[in-house]
Amino acid sequence: MNTKEYIASVFEKGQGVLQLIPSWVPRGFNEPGKRLRLHPDDYFAFGMDRGGICERWLGSVTVALNGPKTLPTEGMSYVLANPETGERFLFAEAVETLGEEIIGEELYKKYGTWPTFAKLFDYERPLFHHLHLTEEKANKIGRHGKPEAYYFPVQYNAYLGRFPVTYFGFDPSVTREQVKSCIAHYEEFDTRITELSRAYRITLGTGWYTPAGVIHAPASVLTYEPQWNSDVNTIMENVTMGEVNPPNLLTDCQPPEEKGDVEALFAQLDWEESTRADYKQKYFRKPEMLPQTQKGLTEKWVAYANEWIAAKEVTVAPGASVLLKDAACYCALVVQGYGTFGAYNCEAPGVLRFTDLSGDEFFVSQNAAGKGIAITNESKYEPLVILQNFANNNPEVPKEA
Repeated sequence: MNTKEYIASVFEKGQGVLQLIPSWVPRGFNEPGKRLRLHPDDYFAFGMDRGGICERWLGSVTVALNGPKTLPTEGMSYVLANPETGERFLFAEAVETLGEEIIGEELYKKYGTWPTFAKLFDYERPLFHHLHLTEEKANKIGRHGKPEAYYFPVQYNAYLGRFPVTYFGFDPSVTREQVKSCIAHYEEFDTRITELSRAYRITLGTGWYTPAGVIHAPASVLTYEPQWNSDVNTIMENVTMGEVNPPNLLTDCQPPEEKGDVEALFAQLDWEESTRADYKQKYFRKPEMLPQTQKGLTEKWVAYANEWIAAKEVTVAPGASVLLKDAACYCALVVQGYGTFGAYNCEAPGVLRFTDLSGDEFFVSQNAAGKGIAITNESKYEPLVILQNFANNNPEVPKEA
């Protein structure tokens, strides 16, 4: 049996659903919040020189942008082909092999791949004030832009870290010259760029949408982040809670001919969106409840009203069995409870070792989503809670906040 036949057989056996293996990602900045349900001894499993594991990527076909020591498939998801032997293959191989059979005709023809993924990011301290490049700016360095959404799941947030407050954009009174001054003096003194911003305390069970080009400094809350298929950042804050951010973080995502140019760096900002007076009204996301169609099933949109990504939280009551139907393919993460998910057993993890398999992450193909996934909550006491992230091809996503 060749590789393509093998992938097709695993896909068929799973009835159009693939079980994925945890993809852990280290970062050389900040420090782990230790809420990823990873064993305490394993947060530096990549080696001390790589920093701590602060993220888990979900349904990813993307390599992390993590410096010269990045491993060839770092950040990419693997499919569990055989639980008995641990055999696996890259999720990217499955998408390439199965094409529109797994992601549907629309996404395959438009992008040729699964164009999005989600992550859990988990930092003890807030992240630096930074932006993600728009598609236009990212194309200059051969990358894609990175719009993203945030949702703050209760299940992963018994502790909110040292600073559960997020900065978004700049106060409308701030001038362009004030921001350019912070950029120009990045290597000279603490510019305290967040003094120009505005902060919002995080509320669990809610979320935000963050367009590419909007500067932001996420809170120290574990965050579920559906995002576009990219890992591009420009960090404009040079000192974050006492940690000095090296100057390469400011210029890494510039083309060679623009390196260090203050005007070019400033131009990466979407100034209008970063300074809009009604920012919260426009981009804060309360959950949008769906009408209940089955006993024991609750669904709510938690990321919506944008042209790129979407996410939903699904809850199955104790002892209930439901058929979950969706209009597009998605990646699913079980965050609470246990039971069955289609042809698989599923369960939210307690504590995972770095090399452990898990039963909490699945990719559901376009056809399987439409036919419906049979889900049973086998607990008598607690709900089975699942997060789903979609690309931009689901017509059921709310268009307005």
